[in-house]
Amino acid sequence: MEGLRDRTKQFALRIVRLYASLPVTTLAQILGKQLIRSGTSVAANFREASRARSSAEFISKLGIVEQELDETALWLELLEESGVFPKEKLAALRSEADELIRIVVASLRHSKSKESATVASAKRTE
Repeated sequence: MEGLRDRTKQFALRIVRLYASLPVTTLAQILGKQLIRSGTSVAANFREASRARSSAEFISKLGIVEQELDETALWLELLEESGVFPKEKLAALRSEADELIRIVVASLRHSKSKESATVASAKRTE
């Protein structure tokens, strides 16, 4: 968990650096503001998930992380496809976003199945 916490923070820092290097055009700034909001939210919500007080809270916060990662991937795609930023300079960041999404989705599935098993076990003992 600690490794993923650091990884999401590094991802957020890369988003901040990308935003700082965007061209000063209206389109770049509009897309960039959306990108920085969602990209930094990934780290903030993962940090909250890692401090969750219950499995339900963990699952909820991790769900937000998944949503923010997916939104960040969209803004990266739009920066590239609109020609605002070169594909080559976004490739590694897009790849990291995709990998983080896969990790978070797998973690969510595992946590949800574990939660379901716990609830089912509790009902059987009643």
